[in-house]
Amino acid sequence: MSSALPSGIDRRRVQVNGVELDLLEAGPPRGPLVILAHGFPEGAYSWRHQILPLARAGWHVVAPDQRGYGWSSKPTEVTDYGINALAGDLLAIVDDVAGPGEQAVFVGHDWGALLMWDLARLHPERCRALVGVSVPFVDWPAAPTQVFKHVYGDSFFYILYFQDVGPAEAELGRDPRTTMRRILWSASGDANTSEMMVQPEPRPAIGTGFLDVMSEPPGALPDWCTEADLDAYTAAFTESGFFGPVSWYRNLDANRELVKDLDPSRLTMPVWFIGGTRDPVIARDLSGVERMRAQLPGFRQSVLLEGVGHWTQQEQPGPFNDALLGFLAQL
Repeated sequence: MSSALPSGIDRRRVQVNGVELDLLEAGPPRGPLVILAHGFPEGAYSWRHQILPLARAGWHVVAPDQRGYGWSSKPTEVTDYGINALAGDLLAIVDDVAGPGEQAVFVGHDWGALLMWDLARLHPERCRALVGVSVPFVDWPAAPTQVFKHVYGDSFFYILYFQDVGPAEAELGRDPRTTMRRILWSASGDANTSEMMVQPEPRPAIGTGFLDVMSEPPGALPDWCTEADLDAYTAAFTESGFFGPVSWYRNLDANRELVKDLDPSRLTMPVWFIGGTRDPVIARDLSGVERMRAQLPGFRQSVLLEGVGHWTQQEQPGPFNDALLGFLAQL
């Protein structure tokens, strides 16, 4: 793990649910447990600014490199990245840290949020509270890939591109540093000003790659993403490759089949949401917060951070931590 991590954060490796996972951990051993679930393409490192503030507030904090990422196990079958396996990993971490059947607060960003929403529908009794980051709760009306095909037709959409094994991982893994540099820039608030958030002309699905729709930073990366940060991500994805991370997307339809008959009313635990006003994910789902307010019995509050893009907890960690700690203090 990169030396860019703050001191005071421990790293350990655990065997859970048939895989080995690298964990970042801090806080009092008997403190209430909070699990930080990262998104794509990130890792436990994406929570580097949150771990110690949470620990100082009395929380026992665990941020795993989830399966397929970094130096954690990298199963070789697409089905190894379905929601039962991913949720099973997090629940096994809770069992390991707090005891069998105990609860945790789950904080999920991006794919970590999608995982958290499904985990809560499958195992509501294990969730003390939920904090979604960037990606609101979605109760898909049909198979997600069919929804995307209906919306995008013959135009390129990255999740549809990710469905075929081979092309996406080859493209992204060719030069992990260039990949991460362009992705971190393109989805950030710095790149997505009001002028830049105008939808570009659609590209044809055939012949377009993921990085073709990502822009090159005009110069140095923004202040929130240092060269040391880029070093850490480059090392992690050089180690892991992208088959595992992209295969999470290949299970979207199967995941929906597992939870479609579990009503959102099962989410009675406290639920909060943090997003950014320049997050392109939120821009594609402007009704997300109101939908959660209507569907989730436990929904309490949302905070949208001004000028923040998709990398919510990394771009403005101070305001993000204030919101998160404010939510958790209500417990």
